[in-house]
Amino acid sequence: MSEFLVSLLGERLVNGEKAEVDVQSLGGRLSLLGLFFGCSLNAPCKQFNGSLCEFYSRFKKASEHKDKLEIVFISSDQDQKHWQDFLQEMPWPALPFKDRHKKMKLWNKYKVTSIPSLVFVDAATGKIVCRNGLLVVRDDPKGLEFPWGPKPFAEVVAGPLLRNNRQTADSGSLEGHYVGVYFSAHWCPPCRSLTRVLVESYRTVKESGQKFEIVFVSADRSEESFKQYFSEMPWLAVPYSDEARRSRLNRLYGIQGIPTLILLDAEGHVITRQGRVEVLNDPECRLFPWHPRPVLELSESNAVQLHEGPCLVLFVDAEEEGELEPAKELIQPIAEKLMAKYKAKEEETPLLFFVAGEDDMSDSLRDYTNLPEAAPLLTILDMSARAKYVRDVEEITPAVVEQFVGDFLAEKLKPEPI
Repeated sequence: MSEFLVSLLGERLVNGEKAEVDVQSLGGRLSLLGLFFGCSLNAPCKQFNGSLCEFYSRFKKASEHKDKLEIVFISSDQDQKHWQDFLQEMPWPALPFKDRHKKMKLWNKYKVTSIPSLVFVDAATGKIVCRNGLLVVRDDPKGLEFPWGPKPFAEVVAGPLLRNNRQTADSGSLEGHYVGVYFSAHWCPPCRSLTRVLVESYRTVKESGQKFEIVFVSADRSEESFKQYFSEMPWLAVPYSDEARRSRLNRLYGIQGIPTLILLDAEGHVITRQGRVEVLNDPECRLFPWHPRPVLELSESNAVQLHEGPCLVLFVDAEEEGELEPAKELIQPIAEKLMAKYKAKEEETPLLFFVAGEDDMSDSLRDYTNLPEAAPLLTILDMSARAKYVRDVEEITPAVVEQFVGDFLAEKLKPEPI
């Protein structure tokens, strides 16, 4: 386990007293690692740090599992003094301030999109145990539910569900159905826009004979607002008054922002966390239940995924629909191979694959990342690290793409700034 922790965190951490902490010394009985992503200048991070300090202190004093948990701070601070001052408030170690590369790898590996964020991972494998540690700290202040691992959807959602005609249905009625778990709120404009589209998608899928249901998990700020919003929805909802169940569902899927639509298969396993993108990209629901596709055509609705981790983007000279197909066919086997490899390890793929033609979206991306106008152009873009990798060759072949991907994953490529 110590060797794995060194590969994940490096050989040395640092504590608030500026002393080095040997990562191998964290081993022993350690089974769970909490990665706290934050920044000293962010007010919610400062507030959460206070709650986390209380939680950590209480856990270390009273829990029978006190030796099995450690927390490590992963900072996005740009100023070393601010970082050092913040670290002095913490009883746990942090990644060294200057280890920017390791920080970005962790942000990408665990798909962190907002701060503060606390991700609990298995200390022996690095696999995610709980995405939303913020809710663990709030809902289980004594740490009685350690190690906060995922439970089956059917167990977490168990209980009565509402319909907007005030009738109720038991959660058992979801058995054998595809289920969309919809995290949304009336106060959020993108949520309201998605809901309007989702209503039509829901009806289209139901009319096709598919066994499909949606469960609304509200983030509204009052019951009145919930009722008003839910009146527009033809599906089921967790009662607003059942805050504990809503929170458990948020924790189960590590919700970091809304709207989020999680698609589950009939056994309750996640098909995709990108339901929002899929619904907007496929209004006729031809690809339902939206299993992840190895290669995506870049569009306004899926461009948000460019910010969720490194992405390979193959730019080609294509203006008409269908002209992107040869480019997709070129990189699809490589994308499928990578997806299968990481699925076997029960991990998310470290690289998404896109093809982009000649349109406003592609032009905006080229301008933003300062890419040349050449086509075809093979790139890997890492927005969170503000880094790009460009392979400038006369002909792009599967061998060229595979070598490019392999070199990137092996960290053999030199990044250019975006």
